[in-house]
Amino acid sequence: MKVAIAGAGNVGTFIARDLNEAGHEVLLIERSPDVAAKGKLDVDVTWFVADACEVSRLHEAGLEGADVVVAATGDDKVNLVVSLLAKQEFAVPRVIARVNHPKNHWLFNEAWGVDVAVSTPHLLTALVEEEVSVGSLVSLLPLKGGDAKLVEVTLADTSPAAKHQLMDLDVPRDATIVAIVRSGHVVVPRGDTVLQPDDEVLALVTRESEEPVRNLLIGG
Repeated sequence: MKVAIAGAGNVGTFIARDLNEAGHEVLLIERSPDVAAKGKLDVDVTWFVADACEVSRLHEAGLEGADVVVAATGDDKVNLVVSLLAKQEFAVPRVIARVNHPKNHWLFNEAWGVDVAVSTPHLLTALVEEEVSVGSLVSLLPLKGGDAKLVEVTLADTSPAAKHQLMDLDVPRDATIVAIVRSGHVVVPRGDTVLQPDDEVLALVTRESEEPVRNLLIGG
């Protein structure tokens, strides 16, 4: 897989190093020649010195061949422009963007070419809620510009789904139970899997199916 990363700060170089070690082809785009010169000594990937907001320079970098683009700079405006160019100009299949300021999170959607927006404060909030909330639906990760997302709920004793087989639950067609964590172990959900109180249930939902899934797992 070819991955292009815009921004060679701590986040961008960490991602580049990890993906490179996993065997992926990584292109790291950095506007500062000094930063790139220092980074080349530590991160053995393909480097390209350019402003990632300039279309002509992105063509020179070969962005049209990327399977994934990660906009990882420390500037939300730059990340939005990179995402939009990657999707509209280069038709990159998957665009992941870093959100630096939580108040800007609403901008990172499909209209700006973003498939997945990653906001550290929102992820930390979700992880805290995941630990302390039983019987609450917690959003873990937005997908496809916010049209779908991964959610988690720890089933309470009073959950309508508790002690029922998945095949007997009226799960909406545009939602799916993807995993169950029980006593620290992952259970791959099947039709005859019986949900139990204290199960951590992970589901993929759309905007339309989120409320029905909430009622199914938590109750109305």
